[in-house]
Amino acid sequence: MILVTGGTGLLGSHLLLELTRGGGKVRAIKRSQSDLGLVNRIFTAYGSNDLALLKSIEWVDADLLDYYSLAEALQGISEVYHCAAIVSFHPTDKEQMLKINIEGTSNLVNACLESGVKKFCHASSIAALGRSENSNNIDESVTWKSSKRNSAYSLSKYGAEREVWRGIAEGLNAVIVNPSVILGPGRWHTGSSELFSLVWKGLSFYTKGINGYVDVRDVARAMTTVMHKELFGERFVVSAENLSYAQLFAEIATNLGKKPPSIQVRPWMGKLAWRLFAVKGFFTSKKPAITRETARSANNTHFYSSRKLQEATGFEFISIKQSISEISALFLREKRNHP
Repeated sequence: MILVTGGTGLLGSHLLLELTRGGGKVRAIKRSQSDLGLVNRIFTAYGSNDLALLKSIEWVDADLLDYYSLAEALQGISEVYHCAAIVSFHPTDKEQMLKINIEGTSNLVNACLESGVKKFCHASSIAALGRSENSNNIDESVTWKSSKRNSAYSLSKYGAEREVWRGIAEGLNAVIVNPSVILGPGRWHTGSSELFSLVWKGLSFYTKGINGYVDVRDVARAMTTVMHKELFGERFVVSAENLSYAQLFAEIATNLGKKPPSIQVRPWMGKLAWRLFAVKGFFTSKKPAITRETARSANNTHFYSSRKLQEATGFEFISIKQSISEISALFLREKRNHP
């Protein structure tokens, strides 16, 4: 039996679909107050036959910070996919994010070791990778360097990975995947899925940065692939293509029937913007849409390589053009049904 953490999120819900389509017997943990709305949407997004698979999932309440609830959830489990994590670039979320992403992963690794789990796959992030000196060809071999420029999210994912490596040293058969920016039909007001809402509303600005992108379905498929091939003790970058933000936004705009952004944001403008949004957030008690970390990262240029994954498994990616086209179609369909 397979256990999935983070099953109510974008990646976790797609992984649940991938596993149940493959005939897997799946248990997923959630918090008692979790919203299953996204999971229901994903299981109706791609095919009429998928909704029946949703009923086969066994949901149990557990908390990553509660070791004993994890130990109970792991009873009878042989494989674990760990997708649960907080993703945030707001300073107010830093402590909670570090605690859940690192301590929560530590608890899960310890519980898996104790219960004799045979296979473990950890969904990390390119944020946990090091940075090459010339920003080119970032892959699994680049060494992490401590820096004040590392975001709190990067620190949390790097710390979580260290817990998995520790588990591997203690006998856990584990593999790590490092996805780039994941594109998919998630919650349209948060995360990378919000990019589609921003363009839909009329996004005018873009930055000069370059980043890696991958379809969420490919990340789920990569996770099941490396587990099936038992590539334990390894990590794999999962990134389909490197695109500039101008290219990304233009492609989304084309598919949504909107004008692409035409005004390039200069670095000094980003520095001013995050300060203004911070002041606004102080008076409105709302988290600012732009933070120091997001403003800084938006102008960074990074290229990622998934050669290791492709050579080890023969993996073929969905093109980002196709990914954006299909996500946009789902976005527009939901807009028509729920204007």
